[in-house]
Amino acid sequence: MTPKRPTFGPLIFFSVAFVLGAYFTFAAVQGSYGVFRRVQIEAEIADLSAERDALRQEAERMANLTMRLSDAYLDLDLLDERARDVLGTIRADEIVIR
Repeated sequence: MTPKRPTFGPLIFFSVAFVLGAYFTFAAVQGSYGVFRRVQIEAEIADLSAERDALRQEAERMANLTMRLSDAYLDLDLLDERARDVLGTIRADEIVIR
């Protein structure tokens, strides 16, 4: 009877399978397209959406002011406010508090 030699085939197979499974699990969680990156991208999307909404609101406000100072529609109160701000003037009946 010949002595039985240990077989390393199954050990090597399971070792390679474990290493590949660990690698793909790590890549799925921490990789470029992993779960953590997805959460980070969703947070960036929320931040940029809020910034976009604020910029849209500011653009609408500026469009309103521009329309109110246009030739077709002139808001005299706004014109007076802007002229005072730019020129730094006040009327004789006003009191300035700083």
